[in-house]
Amino acid sequence: MYSLLKPILFRMDPERSHDLTLGQLAWLGKSPLKGLISQSIADKPVQCMGLTFKNPLGLAAGLDKNGACIDAFAAMGFGFIEVGTVTPRPQAGNPKPRLFRLPGAEAIINRMGFNNLGVDNLVNNVKASNYKGILGINIGKNKDTPVEQGTEDYLICLDKVYGHASYVTVNISSPNTPGLRSMQYGEAFDELLSSVKARQQLLADQHGRYVPVVVKIAPDMNLEELQSVADCLRRHRMDGVIATNTTLSREGVEQLEHGDEAGGLSGKPVRQKSTATVQHLKSMLAGELPIIGVGGIDSQGSAQEKLAAGADLLQIYTGFIYQGPALIKRIVNGIA
Repeated sequence: MYSLLKPILFRMDPERSHDLTLGQLAWLGKSPLKGLISQSIADKPVQCMGLTFKNPLGLAAGLDKNGACIDAFAAMGFGFIEVGTVTPRPQAGNPKPRLFRLPGAEAIINRMGFNNLGVDNLVNNVKASNYKGILGINIGKNKDTPVEQGTEDYLICLDKVYGHASYVTVNISSPNTPGLRSMQYGEAFDELLSSVKARQQLLADQHGRYVPVVVKIAPDMNLEELQSVADCLRRHRMDGVIATNTTLSREGVEQLEHGDEAGGLSGKPVRQKSTATVQHLKSMLAGELPIIGVGGIDSQGSAQEKLAAGADLLQIYTGFIYQGPALIKRIVNGIA
């Protein structure tokens, strides 16, 4: 079905196409016609962070920011689903246009800016879903919250999503919220992780359930910066790391239409950077934290490459946009 719909969707404005598709998926996921998007995929269980994943391939955050399509994505066979990024208060995001396809590189550039309907709306959508699998909820800070007060935004979101998530992702690596990536470094990073970890323990006591917290990082750090991040993750005993978010690099797309647009680049061009980050992290973390590899995964081969580099789990986004649900089946069936 997707092969028939894709030419129509790709002739539309990218964000309009995105919104239209999500609207249809939200409806299909709760309708008797859900079978139209369902796939039967063999279980390949993975134990990670104290959780059992049906298979190692998940949906990356950013596609379903408000958690409106959880049931639809579950029907497609993902081993886990991550929704968000969500912020304490609703926000419109950056001015349009802010989403660009680069078909020649099977890539996307976005500068969406955490557009979402707020954490309360997402929690209501999660409550309304029928999904019983592993659900990650990705949290961020509002654009108008000063960076020095950003930790409070993460704690507000953590409080509200904790009881509804299988794991929570702290997103400090989007390039589209001013100053956000500065929270990956130095005292700001230490203060954020210390606060989040303390709140996690408090919430675990209150809920009688330990919910892992992972951190999503950027692919644009040098080795010294990456080592500092790895040391901080280990020091604060975080439960995992997602490598990586989108890149600010334009290597490989410089001559393409929209290749010079501002924002984060995802898809095939980020594959090598992301895989290298996974490989370096594997060594730096000394096996103490699991790694979720994401970035440029669009085939069984690129999925296996991430696993060989040290990833414990995988996520897809841009490859899914270009290839549709059939990609899930090809990857899960194909990986060892």
